[in-house]
Amino acid sequence: MRSLFVLCLALLLGCGSAEDSSTALLGAPLLALPHSDGQVTAELSPMTAGPLDGRPYQYKVPSRYDKTKPTPLVIMLHGFSASGSIEELYLNIGTLAEQKTFLYAFPDGTQNPVGLRFWNAMEWCCNFFKSGVDDVAYINAVIADMQARYNVDPKRIFVVGHSNGGFMTHRIACELSDKVAGIVSLAGQQWNDPTRCTPKQHVPILHVQGTLDVVIGYLGAPGLYPGARETVQIWAQKNGCGGRLTYSGENRDIDTVLLGAETTVEKFTGCPSDGPVELWSIQGGGHVPVFNRFFTSSIYDFLMSHPKP
Repeated sequence: MRSLFVLCLALLLGCGSAEDSSTALLGAPLLALPHSDGQVTAELSPMTAGPLDGRPYQYKVPSRYDKTKPTPLVIMLHGFSASGSIEELYLNIGTLAEQKTFLYAFPDGTQNPVGLRFWNAMEWCCNFFKSGVDDVAYINAVIADMQARYNVDPKRIFVVGHSNGGFMTHRIACELSDKVAGIVSLAGQQWNDPTRCTPKQHVPILHVQGTLDVVIGYLGAPGLYPGARETVQIWAQKNGCGGRLTYSGENRDIDTVLLGAETTVEKFTGCPSDGPVELWSIQGGGHVPVFNRFFTSSIYDFLMSHPKP
């Protein structure tokens, strides 16, 4: 069942052309599939004025939440054609939110004319019908709404995204660097034109991608988007890192299909304390890796280790 689930997600979460009908086939059955680690218990935010008008979002409040204590907030952005709920079935961040006690929001992108959800992220991915939706303003409004409802720690607001959501996560870091303390992008790259990324503050960056990703190429696509190494190089320059991307000597086992500790961890040297940049390359991994339970805890550890100063 788990293998079938991931195979379905590989079709559903991919970022392709609007004419690729295979991405639209499997949404309803996926919602009925059980997750091996349990389901997230989510609340639905009512509609409010401003950018949230007409776009409610799902969120989870952990059972040990204490309104007297500033609490981290993690926002997760789904892949093209998926939804927050479907991506949650895949990444299972809700269970970690309960274990580690952080607030968790997983909103939906808007639907394009053929009914596929997307984020208006960057030049290529994945606003194929030229919608005018401002998803940066929307995510900013989600943050503000969660802050109005709960005691959100302003130094620990993080964004995690996959594929189209990964592209959007990079854009959020470029444009909301004064609010977001760090990001994790899974298989979503930076702007093709790095001059369009103008962060006001340094942002800790973790980019994770399979080296055999055939949906969003690890090596990039000329004229469309940069590769994984170019993406982190852009961030190293933005964050003022003086060194080079260097193998840390650490390998991680985060993929259940690939044998051994398949993921190499590389880090830029000479980065300021508030702007580390890391690249985790899943050797032989694809666009929808079959993650074990250590993946979400690993990215959680990276994020929580880098609050805003």
